[in-house]
Amino acid sequence: MLKDFAISIVRTLRDRGHQAYLVGGCVRDLVLGREPADYDVATDATPDEVMRIFPETYSVGAQFGVVLVPAGDAAGYVSAEASEHARSNAVEVATFRSDVGYSDGRHPDEVRFSKDPREDVERRDFTINGLLFDPIKNQVLDFVGGRKDLDAGIIRTIGEPERRFAEDKLRMLRGLRFAARFDYRIEAKTFAAIPKMAAQIHQVSHERVRDELTRMLTEGHARRAFLLLDESGLLHEILPEISAMKGVEQPPEFHPEGDVFVHTLLLLDELPHPCTRTLAWGALLHDVGKPPTFRVAPDRIRFDGHVEVGVRMAQEILHRLRFSNDDTEQILALVANHMRFADVQKMKESTFKRFVRMPDFAEHLELHRIDCQASHGDLTSYQFTREKMAAIPPETMRPAPLITGDDLIAAGYEPGPRFKEILSAVEDAQLEGQLQGREDAMAFVRAQFPVQT
Repeated sequence: MLKDFAISIVRTLRDRGHQAYLVGGCVRDLVLGREPADYDVATDATPDEVMRIFPETYSVGAQFGVVLVPAGDAAGYVSAEASEHARSNAVEVATFRSDVGYSDGRHPDEVRFSKDPREDVERRDFTINGLLFDPIKNQVLDFVGGRKDLDAGIIRTIGEPERRFAEDKLRMLRGLRFAARFDYRIEAKTFAAIPKMAAQIHQVSHERVRDELTRMLTEGHARRAFLLLDESGLLHEILPEISAMKGVEQPPEFHPEGDVFVHTLLLLDELPHPCTRTLAWGALLHDVGKPPTFRVAPDRIRFDGHVEVGVRMAQEILHRLRFSNDDTEQILALVANHMRFADVQKMKESTFKRFVRMPDFAEHLELHRIDCQASHGDLTSYQFTREKMAAIPPETMRPAPLITGDDLIAAGYEPGPRFKEILSAVEDAQLEGQLQGREDAMAFVRAQFPVQT
């Protein structure tokens, strides 16, 4: 258990004559009665001393006083750059320090190691993350009023908000995320600093912004997080395409809930918890193409081509935020196919089977469900899809091919682009139940696609 391992690190450091405490988010969560996702230790031991005491360590930020001590099977992954697996099975050990200057808006220009835990806490972000815990004495040390703010449900920076945010602009996003996650209010001075500094968020790397937004979307309080993003001015800075949804009306017969922004926020409120990042981003971006395609036709409001436009816009956003190719492919598929459920009851058997065979189709189905729940509430197509999928035998959903390209060559067909068209037509007929074997398939090919001479 990682908690026990973290406590053993504290005890070992104490036995070697050093100060050591659990620190940060893990203490906050323990005070709140929650299970921490990870554990951090703060100590007066220097990085070199920590690495001598614990030989198998990751020097991930020794210049800033930070090393990782691996637990259990993570010890086999020691390297110059810790793997994601290793990080999740390791305890971060940081030396007490004070920071001098933040020219790049993220890293201190100079780090001065300290022997004073109070000095270390005072350079951290928010009071609720500034608690220390002595697991040996079972005692919480609070130099910044974190216990009081936890009790009152308040997000407050340690010291002057603009100074804390200037040190690392990502803290603005983190503050909003904590407020949403814990359903806390943001202290007035702390919140007032964010709109003033919102434009400076562009100094933060796209990857760090992406990861913080993903946490907002998947931690279970996405709707409030995005309302706070909007209110603070950060939404316009980092996702102007989502901000543009505000005030874009929709046909009330399909969307009685309101405009595109309101619909998207309601949909985020319906996200399951836990939620995959691809489903969460698919939900956020599924209607991103509506604002630029809005028009009022004689019969009703229309968004002609909003899916195709939305796919292009989503691709630009995902590229900007440095998403992986795999995540990008799935999120774009969610955006591209979310309207197809409107036709699901009229699909040919082959079309339906190909549709539900898409990779991670469960996410497509879930997006359709919450899209309906956040608008008209009609789950007819959702229920139809589920019931039909359950009724189709697996062997007919993905049957083995009746013929291959070799069969076509043997029958006198010239290899080329036509093969794909022929084999696809054979599979469609097979999925429709029209063909039962190889002879049927070859007879079908000869009838529909005569050999060209």
